[in-house]
Amino acid sequence: MSAIVLRAAGGRVSLRLHRRPILVGAALALLTFATVVLALTTGDFPLSVGQVLAVLVGRGDPGDAFIVETLRLPRVLTAVLVGAAFGVAGAIFQSITRNPLGSPDVIGFTAGSASGALLVILTTSGGAVAIALGSVAGGVVTAAVVYLLAFRGGVQGYRLVLVGIGIGYALYSLNDYLITRATREDALEASHWLVGSLNGRGWEHVWPVAAALAVLLPLALLLSRSMQLLELGDDAASALGVGVQRARLALAALAVALTAVGTASTGPVLFVALAAPQIARRLTRAAVPGLGTSALTGATLMAAGDFAAQRLLDQDLPVGVVTGLVGGVFLAWLLTQEWRTR
Repeated sequence: MSAIVLRAAGGRVSLRLHRRPILVGAALALLTFATVVLALTTGDFPLSVGQVLAVLVGRGDPGDAFIVETLRLPRVLTAVLVGAAFGVAGAIFQSITRNPLGSPDVIGFTAGSASGALLVILTTSGGAVAIALGSVAGGVVTAAVVYLLAFRGGVQGYRLVLVGIGIGYALYSLNDYLITRATREDALEASHWLVGSLNGRGWEHVWPVAAALAVLLPLALLLSRSMQLLELGDDAASALGVGVQRARLALAALAVALTAVGTASTGPVLFVALAAPQIARRLTRAAVPGLGTSALTGATLMAAGDFAAQRLLDQDLPVGVVTGLVGGVFLAWLLTQEWRTR
């Protein structure tokens, strides 16, 4: 793979950049930007790019400003940020488990976040903030349970995936039980939240995800070298100076936090965390999924999925339905590819 080497400080500090991931990242960024522009300019009240730009610089018509700043921009930004969070979380989990199925929505962490939010919805009168906190708490508790059950003198990726799948199915049953014990109104609200939707998202959903990404993404980049070395196996990573269990625990904590924050904003949108790293890895032809390209792929999938749900299918269709349909086909293809390579 061709690369560019940047040197500084008299050649004592150097940075090696591969051309293909840079080009793929640029293409994904352009695709995400194009989807954002389409989401802002189309709909029941079409706007030109000039009208949107006028609103963004504070010179737009009040009616246009309401459409852009209140209805469309918070929704599409939530999609981009949550998609990026899911993409990075999926890349981390797939690396530390060394398994393409090691995604938070497959190994139960997303179901745990949903359980926490459901308990808040069904047992309290808490609003969006309380539901978000319940989702984060549910994800963290689930991750702790899975990690402890998978721990046998250390955590192996294969064991973590199997334990997580079992805990996930138990939590899905718990979620169904909670809904059957709820009132009709609470059950409808919970069922709607469980699908995963961007309908009605405002700035109160944008800022928490943006703040979390501002803190968690730099930490993930700092640990990215350890993450790549873990792909070589525990013995090889340990021989190269990586504290295997400490690095795996730190990376898992970061991925759980990203999953929980994203789920708190939109509900459990399935398959984005699973598909984004695998698509990014195939586009870049890299041995391991990159964090940057996985984030951009997740952002593109979420923004494009919500755009398709709004403009092409049904305005009220949750984005989770679209990602579920596409992701199911992708999962079948992924399993077929894995089976053929064995």
